[in-house]
Amino acid sequence: MNNPIVNWWRSQQFKLSLKRGDIRRAVQLLQEIQKSGATFSWLEKLFRDKLQLERYSQEYKRQTETLSKQLTEASQQKPNLILMPDEEFVKYIYKVFNLIQHDEYKLQSTSIDERIFDDFESTLVEYLKEEFSKITDKQLFIKLEDALEDINNLKIGQDPDYRFSLTPHVYFMKYFLENVYCIYLAWFLIYQDALLPSKVNILDIAAGPGTVAYGLALFLQSSSGFFHIPQMHISYYSLEKQDAFQFRGLQFWRRYIESRLTTVNAYFRFVTTDIFTWETQSNNLPKDFFDFIVISHCFFADPAKRAEANNTYKQIFVSSLKKSGYILLIVQDKKLFKIYDIHQIESQAQEKNVVDKFMAELGLELIWYKYLTSTGSRKPSSAANFAKIAKEKLPKQLYMNSILQQYLGQKYQSCYALDDYVILAKKS
Repeated sequence: MNNPIVNWWRSQQFKLSLKRGDIRRAVQLLQEIQKSGATFSWLEKLFRDKLQLERYSQEYKRQTETLSKQLTEASQQKPNLILMPDEEFVKYIYKVFNLIQHDEYKLQSTSIDERIFDDFESTLVEYLKEEFSKITDKQLFIKLEDALEDINNLKIGQDPDYRFSLTPHVYFMKYFLENVYCIYLAWFLIYQDALLPSKVNILDIAAGPGTVAYGLALFLQSSSGFFHIPQMHISYYSLEKQDAFQFRGLQFWRRYIESRLTTVNAYFRFVTTDIFTWETQSNNLPKDFFDFIVISHCFFADPAKRAEANNTYKQIFVSSLKKSGYILLIVQDKKLFKIYDIHQIESQAQEKNVVDKFMAELGLELIWYKYLTSTGSRKPSSAANFAKIAKEKLPKQLYMNSILQQYLGQKYQSCYALDDYVILAKKS
């Protein structure tokens, strides 16, 4: 019998095993087909992908159980002190990020801590390249195209589904670095106000791959050499609809963060659920536990969805935030003003009015807010003007840019840019 006949016979036996429900035999035959070097049929590829997802799910569950146990142990330790701002370190951050306080609310940044972010970015690119090498070129570009089309809905004010297998990877490529950059500065502002404890419990709603935790970890890395950090304990709860985001975020965390020498102990707990079915999942979060509840870029363009989500957020604030706790909100300028159908102009009074409306919808009391901007202007920049500013002033994503060009066909140079409102609030 020649190879084509043997391969055909194996494939027929494989189909028959699946029909009979004999999964063990189907797995054995799939391994034989792979060893023979034969090309998988569409059914065999589908079964292979199913087995891979099941392995990912099992690994994810084991990791969750282990980290949940660690989190419980950490929460029983005695609380530690507030990290008091170090004057030299604060000056360093203002200098290295080229922070300019234009007025009470507007803070411009046109630089970055390269010693931290260059290493972080290059490691992320290495991770993505390894992930892509596991997929055939044809399948890779099809899957990337699907994920990119979905996530690009953000550009037209629509809400993506985030449901494709490579959506986490496209998010890593397109938005992750900028969002970590923004979160980093948000944690700095909190630290500067002496509000960051050395033992901190954080709930990250719509957490994605854990952007909030990465921003805090990189900020604490930057402080190395300026002052002694007492032993940090970060208990981080990820509340996210897509477990693929959580899995990839933890995978890269273990590759990058845990490989660095640090005094930070971070314990992760994963709650995988949709905020729109929250009532059935409300027992998954501890009561009166969190020092910070963070919602970053999860405010919906659709009014009905936004109202439903806000109602869930308010329930979580009431039940799970400590009396002394804070709510950190991060929302893109375009999204915030679009919610109220207002054109953004260079007006502090208009801006404050919009933020106050936003607080009222969420039932919160404003502590402070900052408009983080790369351009220094509240008024939206034209594409040509922003391109000029980016080319002349903004830090470049040197490592990520190459794979954005290679895999997504991007024609322009990626930069670290900001256009977000960072809002700190508390329960009314």
